[in-house]
Amino acid sequence: MQLHFSLRRPVASNAARRRWQGLGLVAAAMLPASASQAVDFGPFSLNGFAKVEAQRNSNTCPDCQRFPSEDKQRFWADELVPGTEYKTRTLHTTLVQPYLGAKFDLGSGFKLQGLLSQRWRDGKEDIPGFWYEKNAALSHEEYGSLRIGAMTTRAWSMADYPYGTNLNLADLWGSAGAGYGLLTKAIRYTARPLDVLDGDLVLEATYDMGNTDFKRNKPRFWEFYGQFHRGDLVIDAMYQDTRNGTPSAWSHGPFTGLTPFPADDAKLGSSGQSVALVMGRYQINTQFEVSGGVRHSRWSGAYAAITRSAPGQPDQWNNMFNVDWSHDLGGGVFRGYPATSTDLLLGLRYRMGQWVASTGMAHLGKAKTDNPTEAGQRNSALVNTLGLNYEFGDKLRGLQVYGFAGIVNYGLAANSSGCNGLPDRKPGNCSLAPMSMPGNAAFTNVDSRVARSGNWLGAGVVYGF
Repeated sequence: MQLHFSLRRPVASNAARRRWQGLGLVAAAMLPASASQAVDFGPFSLNGFAKVEAQRNSNTCPDCQRFPSEDKQRFWADELVPGTEYKTRTLHTTLVQPYLGAKFDLGSGFKLQGLLSQRWRDGKEDIPGFWYEKNAALSHEEYGSLRIGAMTTRAWSMADYPYGTNLNLADLWGSAGAGYGLLTKAIRYTARPLDVLDGDLVLEATYDMGNTDFKRNKPRFWEFYGQFHRGDLVIDAMYQDTRNGTPSAWSHGPFTGLTPFPADDAKLGSSGQSVALVMGRYQINTQFEVSGGVRHSRWSGAYAAITRSAPGQPDQWNNMFNVDWSHDLGGGVFRGYPATSTDLLLGLRYRMGQWVASTGMAHLGKAKTDNPTEAGQRNSALVNTLGLNYEFGDKLRGLQVYGFAGIVNYGLAANSSGCNGLPDRKPGNCSLAPMSMPGNAAFTNVDSRVARSGNWLGAGVVYGF
């Protein structure tokens, strides 16, 4: 879950409102929700959130996969442990993320800002070795903002919050697809808002060079983002186009290089992927809000190749994607095929004083590809959720308690014997998760290889400080 400041604030004039709204968009990527209780000391501020959650999940089996750390793109990850118990289990999650910010007024309308933020999940660094925010920005209400350093992408952060989080679909909607979520060496320019169709349009471009130790397959990341805001209507649109990042279907992941090892550079071919995402929300009245989104993912595919091999040691492979494992091209190289898929989001929220009820639906679609073997392209997933939040307001500002329920249904019936590590992955032998999911049990804890559906019920507490 990602928390942000609201972009709406009362100001003296429409012109000033438009200028400061553009800078508010910059702040939205930097700081937690306006309901939080920031601690200010001089030019510095400290805020963030902490969350504790428990849920009861059916059809879970954390020990079913024989090689649990292997990516689903590798056919040996298909193999399941015979006789392992598949049942209802209780799962726990804790998240803590502080934000340390700094702001200095340089005069003549210029401000210098800095932000440092990291997230811990269940007491451990969320994505080891990568910061969520570690950047500095120079801003001006007329010229916009230029930010440099480590930061989150819009395609992940906006899909995660507010769209996914508000419907209890944060991971499923925010972290699926062909995008990336964390940047390490980025430059981001956010322009001042434009007056368009009686509303405000803010445009933004972000570039990241990734791991510069790759000289042959140089990484390249571009993201273009726009937000249109008119009255109670907000539309967010973003497009990522990337080359030579880690091939994946995990839009929360960091953008670096083809593998974690620059020594692999000369042994691999290039690959790329992109994602286009349009989301919107509309406040019908003081009680009802509707939201929705569509995401289109494209992967070039990435050939599978052995990068290191030593006598008596297991072969080391690259990060591959959508591979045809049935045909060795020679020397242990297998072809990766291009693919595309489209996902959808719908949601409704209803406010009753300090209570907020919600229902959401996300559909991860089948993929289009010429790969003759199964890589998840024939499967789809439909997830439906219900939620109920209580905001304590002035009594305990920043504190919320919530409950939620959900159900997932996969488009393909699971095979009773799982996938059995079959290199050919023939249709009917293996029901891998949809291509836009990074793992067969990702986001729902229900493995598509052995269960066609599953459900969950849970509750949690979140505090914005």
